[in-house]
Amino acid sequence: MRSVFIASVAIAMTVWFAPARKALAAGNDTLVVYASGPYLDQAINSDTTASGQQAHGVYKLISLDTTYVFLGQITPRSNITVLGVLGSDGRPPCIQPGVLSDGSIPGTLFNLNRNGLVAKFKNLFIEGLSTDGSFVHPAYGIVVSGDSVKLHVDNVIFSDVSGCAIVYTGNWGDYFITNCDFRDNVDPITWTDASALEPLWPAIAAVDTIVMNYNTFFCDNSAELVAKYPVRYIDFSHNSVVFSFMQPFFIMAAENAKMDNNLFYGAFVGGELKSEYPWWDEEFTAATPAIISFDTMNVASDKVFDPGDSTKSNWRVLAEAKRVVQVENNDFYEPSAVTNFWTAWNDTVTAGSPDSLYTPSWMNARTQQMFNDKTDWPGFTASGNMIGVDPDYGSSFANVLQGGGNYGVGLLPYFTLIRTHQSPTIGWGYQIQSIPTGTSNWIPYWPLPEATDMQYTNATVKNGSTDGKPLGDPYWFTGLTAVKQQPAQVATKFNLSNNYPNPFNPSTVIKVTLSKAGMMRLKIYNVLGQLVKVVAQGDKAPGEYIYNVSMDNFASGVYFYTLQQGANVMTKKMMLIK
Repeated sequence: MRSVFIASVAIAMTVWFAPARKALAAGNDTLVVYASGPYLDQAINSDTTASGQQAHGVYKLISLDTTYVFLGQITPRSNITVLGVLGSDGRPPCIQPGVLSDGSIPGTLFNLNRNGLVAKFKNLFIEGLSTDGSFVHPAYGIVVSGDSVKLHVDNVIFSDVSGCAIVYTGNWGDYFITNCDFRDNVDPITWTDASALEPLWPAIAAVDTIVMNYNTFFCDNSAELVAKYPVRYIDFSHNSVVFSFMQPFFIMAAENAKMDNNLFYGAFVGGELKSEYPWWDEEFTAATPAIISFDTMNVASDKVFDPGDSTKSNWRVLAEAKRVVQVENNDFYEPSAVTNFWTAWNDTVTAGSPDSLYTPSWMNARTQQMFNDKTDWPGFTASGNMIGVDPDYGSSFANVLQGGGNYGVGLLPYFTLIRTHQSPTIGWGYQIQSIPTGTSNWIPYWPLPEATDMQYTNATVKNGSTDGKPLGDPYWFTGLTAVKQQPAQVATKFNLSNNYPNPFNPSTVIKVTLSKAGMMRLKIYNVLGQLVKVVAQGDKAPGEYIYNVSMDNFASGVYFYTLQQGANVMTKKMMLIK
């Protein structure tokens, strides 16, 4: 798991008791919640003021010897932080569903249904198996159904979640998912489920910002990141994607995207049958399967980003010229057991038959053309990527492919069952959790059993990143959460980053770091010193903030952007070229 950040709080004397059990303790804006008290949903949902807001902003989970159980959705009524306190060995508190009186299992843990909500989850183990060892389909860890929600998920394990870890239906949310582990998220029957982040079908939801850094996705059925509709900014960097049935990404229309320093191993093993091609989980236009697959804009997406341009006859040319996509220093490797299996599969079916398989490439032809064409896609850059370089993971990973024991049916036998239209009765994964019948005070594996074998040995891969860290999730080597992400909770330095890209047309991304709480102003001035745009203004907590700034209605030229908080002021220059 990850390193520790625990907010210090002064605990007051007010204490509530469940019958014969310590349940809750409040202090300042923090409520300490014990697993021996009320069910977690009852503890949080009932903790409200007379006006209907949450009575506390922080819910601190400290019990480690048993799990926190929920019997219904937790629906915060105002901004909320759920903070686990790690044990001395790094163990996080665990949350799992209970069994209702009718034998059913609740399918959603958190439902963020208030517009503008800010929700933070840190140092938790979210377990999909119920207290009797069963699971429900579909199951969701966090559902974002409100608009303009800001979700921060840091140092959280999602394990055995059969539906999706995080789903959204609300528009213009911001998602910051860092230092997390998504492991063994497999629904044995519905192989298209169990994504890490995706819109909940049939919702058509646009997104402002998605940041997924320093995460591990290990033995998950479906995609790590799904953004079917317009998304302004994506940063998917320093993640390890190790064994998946479906593609890692399903991105329809991204205005700005960065995918750097990731490691893809045994990803997209399910490929795509010719009976599924075209239009099975693809973008606007058909393309064969690939790890990196981008598509051109459609007019509906361009209308979201640039309403004025979308009515022009050359809207597509204008739209594509504004996009910025960077794919650098990633590694993609398929184990020989997988590639040999694919070859044997295609050898046993009639060439060109519906059951023959398209195997995934690094980039499909459509995507490669976009990166190669600097006239129509000047903002697309790809460099330093390693294709076919084996990171040399530990030997136990081979068990994932063939299965047996607590590795389930195995990924390759699972492929055969799915592709021959049979229903697996068990899933596949790596040392899958089990809860023996009648067990009380169950807690999940700790430490995570894959920790040692996640430390790959290939020096080329280990030294192949743009920043000196090992490719993929560096936690497995350092035992620490990524330094880059710690300021998101406690910033140590007031800073204004260089905008990206620069020069730009018409949008650019500005990141600011605040070391303390207080009024912050981010403004843009022209060369005459005249204020032309207020990007952000208001009271802010310490942390990192990312802003996607559109200058579509401004003339080409030099502009200055200034960050001010109290006596701290920083100014930098940017250039708009149309």
